[in-house]
Amino acid sequence: MNIPFLDGWLKRHGGEQDQDHRAAADLNDPARAAGVAELLSECELLRVRAEEAGLELDDSPASLTALDQLPPRWRDDPEELPWLGNDAGLYLGTVIVRTVQGAVWHIWPGGHPVVRLASGREISVVEAGLEWAVNGAPELSQVYAEAAEA
Repeated sequence: MNIPFLDGWLKRHGGEQDQDHRAAADLNDPARAAGVAELLSECELLRVRAEEAGLELDDSPASLTALDQLPPRWRDDPEELPWLGNDAGLYLGTVIVRTVQGAVWHIWPGGHPVVRLASGREISVVEAGLEWAVNGAPELSQVYAEAAEA
């Protein structure tokens, strides 16, 4: 999924461009990586909906399990569904990056965020979040468990 505000942020913070596409963001600079991680961790809509359901998202693996248990009321609003799914994916990525050793955010050309594990495997967390929001599967906690095993 393309995240337009991230493209703008990368332009202002030294992301390089080739002729036609934005090059993958260099997040080797700790300050740049921290800025991107902070931006991606906001997940405002998901945090508001979770709080309304009595759940505080504390960026822990247990919070992913708790999200999996929420009744999927967001499915009643087709306009909100993709936004909530996007936030769920970014939240999943945030939990993985903060708790799985060696996991980092990587931004592909066009602003597509993925989580890269120490093994080099990449997880398309936004797609996983969208699938979770629409279908309930894969569960966020299951995607986390697979990432933590790697």
